[in-house]
Parts: sequence; C-alpha cells; structure tokens
Amino acid sequence: MGESKTEVESIVREEGEAEKNHLMAGGAVTSIPLLTPYKMGKLQLSHRVVLAPLTRQRSYNNVPQPHAILYYSQRTTKGGLLITEATGVSDTAHGLPHTPGIWTEEQVEAWRPIVDAVHAKGGVFFCQIWHVGRASSSEFQPNGQAPISSTDKPPEALVGPDGAVQMEFTPSRRLKTHEIPQIVNDFRISARNAIEAGFDGVEIHGAHGYLLDQFMKDQVNDRTDEYGGSLQNRCHFPLVVVEAIVNEIGADKVGMRLSPFADYMNSGDSNPEALGLYMAEALNRYSILYCHMVEPSMIKGGEKAETPHSLLPMRRAFNGTFIAAGGYDREDGNRAIATNYSDLVAYGRFFLANPDLPRRFELNAPLNKYNRATMYIPDPVIGYTDYPFLDSTTPISE
Repeated sequence: MGESKTEVESIVREEGEAEKNHLMAGGAVTSIPLLTPYKMGKLQLSHRVVLAPLTRQRSYNNVPQPHAILYYSQRTTKGGLLITEATGVSDTAHGLPHTPGIWTEEQVEAWRPIVDAVHAKGGVFFCQIWHVGRASSSEFQPNGQAPISSTDKPPEALVGPDGAVQMEFTPSRRLKTHEIPQIVNDFRISARNAIEAGFDGVEIHGAHGYLLDQFMKDQVNDRTDEYGGSLQNRCHFPLVVVEAIVNEIGADKVGMRLSPFADYMNSGDSNPEALGLYMAEALNRYSILYCHMVEPSMIKGGEKAETPHSLLPMRRAFNGTFIAAGGYDREDGNRAIATNYSDLVAYGRFFLANPDLPRRFELNAPLNKYNRATMYIPDPVIGYTDYPFLDSTTPISE
C-alpha cells in the first residue's frame, strides 16, 4: 500500500482502543476484515471487496453486449459492490475501440439486462461515467475532429515494454469557456440514464489522465480562464460536474474516483497531496456517497513504486465512505480495513482473473493468474468469462 509498518501501527494507535476491541477478542482476530459487513449510506454491503472499474473493450460500437451479463454476474455476490468499466457520456468521450456508452437510448436498454443480472444475485451496481478528453485520436471522434481537453497539448504516445508504440494521440483542441457547460450536461444526462437503466448510482471518473483529471492537474491545465491557474480554479470544472449530477440523481447515489498522485498519460501535478486533500474536502460540500482514490504507489500503473505519500490525510478529510485502490492483495486489503485506513478496497486484475475473489479471500485459496495479453481483446469469452472458479476447472455458465 505504500505505508510502513511503523505508520500502520501509528494508525491503529490513533484509531484507539475501541477499534482494537472490535477487531480482537482473546488476543485473536475474530473475522477477516475484508469480509466484514459495511453500511454505505442506505446500502448494506456484506463485505468490503469491490470490483474496480476495468476497461474490457467488448462493447461493440459502444453498445454493451449480452456477454457482459455473464461477466458481471460471475463477479456478483449478495451484498457486494461492483463498479462498471468506464462508460462514455457522449460521442466525443471515447479513446479506445469497443468501450461502452450510456448517452443513447439503445445503450441504456442494453445495460438493463446486465444490471438486472447483478441485482438478481443481490449485488450493488454503480456505473462509472467518463470522458477521455485528449486521451483519444480523431479516429474515435465524430467527423474525425480533434479530441477536446483543458489544453491543446497531446500526451506522449504510449510505448509498451518492448519499446513499440501502442497508441498515438491526435493533438487536442482546448475547450472554449462557453463549451464547458455542454460537457457538464453530458455527464448529468448520462447519470440520469444510468439510474433509468437500473444502476444503484454512478461513479464519476476523475482519475488516470482523462478529461476531469486533465483540468485538475497543473502539468496539463494551462488555461487562463476561471477553469485554470489556481488549484481552486483547476478543480472548478470537476466540482461543477459533481454538483450537476448530485442535483440530478441525489448525493446518495454519487461516488467519484480520483488519482491525485498518478501521472498517467503525462497528467501529473506539482503538489498531488494538496490536490487530493482539496478535492476530499470539497466533495464534502456535496455530501456524496463515496470517494474512491488510487494509491500514491500506483504512479504509472502496473507495478507498485516506493513512495513516502499516503491516502490517509484524504481518508481523514472525507466524510463519506472511502474506497482505496491500487495494487492491493489479500494481506494489504485486510490491513487497510483493520487499521481504518479505508472502508472498502477495490480490486482490479485479481477480480478480473478470479470471479469468485471474495470466496478465495475467505479460504485464503490460490488465485488464478491474469493474462495481460487477453485483457483488451474483443473476444466475448477468452480472457473475459473463461477464468475458472475455485470449485471447478471451468467457469459457471448460464
């Protein structure tokens, strides 16, 4: 997680004897912290293991497909929280092939049976809504236009471990001040559409170098209007989006994902701790349900890096449910819950490869290894619904 043994011990001391008494009885841990129940607003969760939002690129023509019914229902437990893959708010919001949207009636109708399948198994389901901003190219934009952003500077091309270029980006177009309310409205309408599709709420994607993050980070935002310059101005657009969605569907149905320490696609900040703390405190004004933050150790994605930073100041500042994500395993997750570092822990690659992840954590069973080569292929089965369950060599099918 990035915190030392000494820091974890100090967290336990600061949380006081009441927390330790809750966790300990007769000198032994009475339960697996990750598998203890939790009340998130009006929603009763049976455990703390969350399916993180995971781009899967299997929604052909930006429309969710029937094979997603099996994928999400496989990973559903009664009282478990699932967050969808990032879902576009408009026809300008995409930067990858076959990612889903929720701005058209066709897309809303396609999501309904997927949501119904999760609810049929007792799961809690939130839709993550996003706009990629400059992390796109003209081939994914209507009429081949330039992607939009806080800036006209494109990110550097993505290069794989072998040095080969994986993705290049078209130079972006800086959004004009008067255009920003339209983007806010796209988020608002998509949030309403998600509720109409049956979702329990939405998670606003404000992380990982996408549009809202491009406004927040001073490495990207070079604007001189009211949406640029100071920290408060840079966070203004994302907070206007939050306010619009809260007004549309209610604060108890809204979460937000942030990655203040990350530098995905050249979207870094000179003072990430100040950014994270400011956003955590600002979100309190809207009383949203949860804040979902990515660990400081996950600077570029992939493997964890050593860091002196921690999410603890943000966790203490935010009044609602706090979700931590980024490189967690079973031991790290249990420690995060036991020390009150986080309320819930989101798992990505482990949940992708282990549809029965909470059960495996319960039994401390071996985990399937994820296959990176099949994570983003458009196949409706391979690398998607074919990972085996613990009690079978083949996944449960319907």
